[in-house]
Amino acid sequence: MSKLDQVLVLDPPSDLRFKGPFTDVVTTNLKLKNPSDRRVCFKVKTTAPRRYCVRPNSGVIDAGAAVNISVMLQPFDYDPNEKSKHKFMVQTIFAPPNVSDMDLLWKDAKPDDLMDSKLRCVFELPSENDKVEVPVIEGEWQKERGMVTDRQNDVEATKAAPMMNSAKADSTASTVPASASLDDTEVKKVQDKCKRLQAEMSKLAEENRQLKEDIIRMRKVPRSDHMTSNSTSLLGREATTASLPSLLVVIAAIFIGFFLGKFIL
Repeated sequence: MSKLDQVLVLDPPSDLRFKGPFTDVVTTNLKLKNPSDRRVCFKVKTTAPRRYCVRPNSGVIDAGAAVNISVMLQPFDYDPNEKSKHKFMVQTIFAPPNVSDMDLLWKDAKPDDLMDSKLRCVFELPSENDKVEVPVIEGEWQKERGMVTDRQNDVEATKAAPMMNSAKADSTASTVPASASLDDTEVKKVQDKCKRLQAEMSKLAEENRQLKEDIIRMRKVPRSDHMTSNSTSLLGREATTASLPSLLVVIAAIFIGFFLGKFIL
């Protein structure tokens, strides 16, 4: 049995063209149209899966409907001398009446039921006209804008110059007498501060002297009290010691008188 022809109509039919520069993601579109009266399942494959991102990469197209597929080329270092060998393949199969598991459908599909179309990738660099036109327009616009800005700056500087000169003249005229009066007032302030400092120093010296006298006076008071108490105790001891002999004499006299009176009588 011969292989079935592709039922879908591809646009573009054979080439996927990517236009540089390739320093950023470059996207091209692929349109799949189903002209039949049956639903068709599709799947997009590539020989360089790490270099491309395809959305959607599989699905189901109803009868008479179409699907747009975005193929995104990732950034890379483009070499004009290197020929592109990247290819894409759109594989299709008629959908069963009740399809639920797409992975199982493709796994169990027979080779004779599959239809496919192949597309090659073509890399194109922008033309010289595209490279030159935009920078020239931008450069001229920037030059005109710069000229306008310079003119505005000149006008503003011309308007501001008389105001600056008058301000400088007023400041120089008011600076001379102010500096002289400022010197006199500063000298007076310094003299007043010196007088106040001298008065405060003399006051502090007097307070310091009084504090020293008070400290000396407070130190002397406990010593005198201690000496008074010591002298009082000493006098008490001397009085007691002095009264002991007289007391003994009195007792002895009483005993002698007692004995004498007893023997005489």
